[in-house]
Amino acid sequence: MKTAKRLEGMRESFIREMTRLALAHNAINLSQGFPDYDAPPEVIEAAKVAVGSGLNQYGITWGTPALRQAIAETMARRYDLSFDPDRHITVTCGVTEAMAVIFMSLLDQGDEVIVIEPFHEGYQPQIKFAGGTPRFVALDAPDYVLDSERVRAAITPRTKGIILNTPHNPTGRVFTREELEGIAGLCREFDLLAITDEIYDRIIYDGRQHIPIASLPGMAERTITVGGFGKTYAVTGWRLGYVCALEPFAAAIRTVHDFTTICAPVPLQAAAVAALNLPESYYEKLTRDFTERRALIMPALEALHFRTHMPEGSYYAIADFSAWNFDGDDYAFARWMPAHLGVAVVPGSCFYGTPGLGKSTVRFAFAKKLETLNAAVDRLRAYRG
Repeated sequence: MKTAKRLEGMRESFIREMTRLALAHNAINLSQGFPDYDAPPEVIEAAKVAVGSGLNQYGITWGTPALRQAIAETMARRYDLSFDPDRHITVTCGVTEAMAVIFMSLLDQGDEVIVIEPFHEGYQPQIKFAGGTPRFVALDAPDYVLDSERVRAAITPRTKGIILNTPHNPTGRVFTREELEGIAGLCREFDLLAITDEIYDRIIYDGRQHIPIASLPGMAERTITVGGFGKTYAVTGWRLGYVCALEPFAAAIRTVHDFTTICAPVPLQAAAVAALNLPESYYEKLTRDFTERRALIMPALEALHFRTHMPEGSYYAIADFSAWNFDGDDYAFARWMPAHLGVAVVPGSCFYGTPGLGKSTVRFAFAKKLETLNAAVDRLRAYRG
């Protein structure tokens, strides 16, 4: 017997492979995007209290009432977006599950989704699992501008929607209002859905503003907004995400979620309420801390002969290693680094669907303590001399 045809051409995550190589070689892990520092103590304490008070059984499928209410209040306060917590919000097992259930609830066999590349490596298999077909539109280095005319050229009669990830992983772009208005215009013109991954909405630099495309005119009813808690609150292992969508999409998403994971971890949902209730000073410090990390890693990479683009948001940097004169592609370079340099990164082309793109790049994740980043830079310097 053979495995399913939908798996042809797929393999397990390269990001997780690089984490395993980091462990095998005792390398500093700048590949997978998880922090090496603790979550806010108030959030950890709330989780302990929830476990100790008996919140350890199934909860309401689409999320605890308190968390859905807190998400709705946050979306209204920050972006003036109105979602009914009892109808329009679904709490999921991370953004990964959120995206998967969205595609399964929207796509029929052969439907197309436009994917802006580079992109998180999970999007492509999730679309294929749902029977859809990804159509790729590339952002060009070094500026990675989102060109709506390129998107227009990729639209066909089978196009159902477009994925937007802003702040962007892996380039660090924060798409501007003008760029988003270009995409919103196409969504209205061609009756497309915008499926947005906004998990890095709190990690933005230099006074930039995160603009949800759902907040633009005529887009609330044709946008499905995805967010999560892992990155902002340093709890990536908790696997908590959420989807905000109006009808008829909300009911469809809840149905697929119900028969996929039943519910997200109930005691951790209680802790997520505590996270959303943190004071604004937490986010101000978050911005300062990430700005300091960025200020450490980016000049160091340039000095080590990597070509980079300064991240505007998120905590990743795409680095071109052409000047290293390495005899091999990005996969070979990324697998060589943990063994010979003691630092793990991700091959750049695993973020592309178009063959040949990203072959001279790797991705660094800098959501680490300053001492971790300094140690990684020291290891790279020791090799480069």
